[in-house]
Amino acid sequence: MAREEVAERGSSHQPAVRAMTARLTRRPGGPARLRALLASGQTIVAPGAFDPLAARLVEEAGFPAVYMTGFGTSAALLGRPDVGLLTMTEMADNAARIAACVDIPVIADADTGYGNPINVIRTVGAYEAAGVAGIHIEDQVAPKKCGHMDGKLVIPAAEMAAKIQAAAEARADPDFVIIARTDARAVEGFEQALARARRYLQAGADALFIEALTSEAEIAQAAGAFRGVPLLFNWAEGGKTPPIGLARLQELGYRIVIFPISTLLAATAAMRRILQEISQAGTPAAALGDLPAFGEFVDFIGLPEVRAAEQRYTATEAAAAPEHADGTP
Repeated sequence: MAREEVAERGSSHQPAVRAMTARLTRRPGGPARLRALLASGQTIVAPGAFDPLAARLVEEAGFPAVYMTGFGTSAALLGRPDVGLLTMTEMADNAARIAACVDIPVIADADTGYGNPINVIRTVGAYEAAGVAGIHIEDQVAPKKCGHMDGKLVIPAAEMAAKIQAAAEARADPDFVIIARTDARAVEGFEQALARARRYLQAGADALFIEALTSEAEIAQAAGAFRGVPLLFNWAEGGKTPPIGLARLQELGYRIVIFPISTLLAATAAMRRILQEISQAGTPAAALGDLPAFGEFVDFIGLPEVRAAEQRYTATEAAAAPEHADGTP
């Protein structure tokens, strides 16, 4: 068959084929789509995902973006707390697996940038290659800690500003979103945290993340200090920041709200329950009614698309047989 005929046949089936293969490939343009969400004026609610399955569930629930949590990644990959144990490549690899399986933009934790400005340049390249839409980088001393743990230390503000400048200048895609996070509230106080955030904004950050605010008054004051600047609010489950309603956060002007470990805590509770059932009853039979059916689950993770691809691309013996120059078998 001539190449032109093959191309024509492929184009005529393109919508159906794309629908079949969409769940098996990454949709490009995450940074541009995240920028569009930021420009829309809506508050982007991005629940946390610690692995691709959690990210698929976030997408299924209809959220516009997903947040790759460093806390959850450390718990899922290592079974250990978020105290700087994971390397940049481990974090970027998890981000890549998450970004590959969802069509919504992924915002990812990039910890401290994993070193000095030169290291940050490599970090930005790795996360861009992973397919995420944006990252946040924090001003903690390495090894860092979860933002809601005690004992944090921060680097000099000038050093962090250089990292943000390097990140902004290193990105290949100008839409890739750089979020500057400061952990200075717990170390230097609220006013210094605001001062650092201003400096990071001037260095080239697209959005700001003032971590571990301790009262609703501080949450409101931080929003008031940066009118018109995209701010990220960390709704840290059980952390130092008080729980506050989404409507109030929207009223204050926060543009991104993450819920980093809700899925992690929920998954832990559910696994504990089923394991207790197996331990006590010998099998999970009594609890199966509360679980997704096997068929439902494999459909959710994409088995129908795999089956369709197998049918389309598995050559039959006749189709695979070579042709002679005159077209005869």
